[in-house]
Amino acid sequence: MPSIYEKWAVRHTRRINFALHCVGIPLTAAAIPALLLRAWIPAAVLFAGGYALQFIGHAVEGNKAGEQMLIERLLGRRGARQGGPPARQ
Repeated sequence: MPSIYEKWAVRHTRRINFALHCVGIPLTAAAIPALLLRAWIPAAVLFAGGYALQFIGHAVEGNKAGEQMLIERLLGRRGARQGGPPARQ
């Protein structure tokens, strides 16, 4: 069974996607201390900007973000596990 890192690495093969994640993930995480300091606007900008970079990376890669796949899986949509469109029958 592949590790979490191996699954992540398969979905982040392009350098631009990896670079966008290297910037986007810390920005998203920086929203937490901003929230604790009650800096609502900066926290929202950090969170939204960080996630936007990650979603752009997945658009470039041509696959879905993990959060999108999770939401689709929870809602019971087909094709959510592979990160692509539902299989044709």
